[in-house]
Amino acid sequence: MAHIDFGGTIEEVITSEEFTLQQARELLQEETVAVLGYGVQGPGQALNMRDNGIAVIVGQRKGTASWDKAVADGFVPGKTLLPIAEAAKKATVVQYLLSDAGQVAMWPTIKACLNEGDALYFSHGFGIVYRDQTGIVPPENVDVILAAPKGSGTTVRTNFLDGSGINSSFAVHQDYTGQAKERTIALGIAIGSGYLFPTTFEKEVHSDLTGERGVLMGCLAGVMEAQYKVLRKNGHSPSEAFNETVEELTQSLIRLVAQNGMDWMYANCSTTAQRGALDWAPRFRDAVAPVFEKLYTSVVTGEETRRTLECNSAPDYRKRLDAELKVIHDSEMWRAGAAVRALRPENRRK
Repeated sequence: MAHIDFGGTIEEVITSEEFTLQQARELLQEETVAVLGYGVQGPGQALNMRDNGIAVIVGQRKGTASWDKAVADGFVPGKTLLPIAEAAKKATVVQYLLSDAGQVAMWPTIKACLNEGDALYFSHGFGIVYRDQTGIVPPENVDVILAAPKGSGTTVRTNFLDGSGINSSFAVHQDYTGQAKERTIALGIAIGSGYLFPTTFEKEVHSDLTGERGVLMGCLAGVMEAQYKVLRKNGHSPSEAFNETVEELTQSLIRLVAQNGMDWMYANCSTTAQRGALDWAPRFRDAVAPVFEKLYTSVVTGEETRRTLECNSAPDYRKRLDAELKVIHDSEMWRAGAAVRALRPENRRK
């Protein structure tokens, strides 16, 4: 492991140079990895492992769009693409990548498919940490491990293809074989991680649920909408409001933050922008801090889990989700966004 100074705290991380792909291949050479679920994380992880020389099969329900996608991606029905339970029985590593609600529904079936010494792999701590609600309690004779990419399944694949890799956390909940940690790291490298940092199932799910409801998605969407509406209310055109709210952020400023950090971005913008950002950042911080405190409490107490399982398990969930997404899609702000994106030079040339 490398010891890295993260803002004054020394942490241990494992890079793909320290634990090489060849080491991962050697450790996994006798394993058969079943990726259960070919929806969000499944495709990226399965394809990366296959490209890296790992024996991969996919478990997915027949007759679904995800089954068809797996076929299109080169998985062969009856050989490397199987019904979920059949794939789980054939595997020594079961990557449980169904949706959280799907994991709950399928757990009795999957539990019966696990053999002594198998590894039950998650990319999210949800099912294990909130087992009082999910009912997911693994048998004692298997390894229970986690490798959680810090990005969408799409990014897991695109970063792999461009050679950059993705950051992932890893954890061991149960080490039956004595090799759980090595298995986890090998799988983390095989799915395309550039580096891995240790966590626990609890810390992973608490940070993940907070992040996606907060800065990564929920807070970001809400703040964008608030600023857009203020600009529109004060007479700015949709194109101007969208450009100042979203387009400049996504096409310019956030890229500078990603490359060099917030301080560098501040130092390389106008002095007027610097002064305003430095003055207003603490006000926004202090305004939203109580909301984040409530959010984190809701995550830790399991309230977010209760709502997720209740909503996502409803028979009409997909219909209601589509209706909620349609409201966003049909809003002036995001219709303006579609027009702005279409005007980007690279899109006009298509």
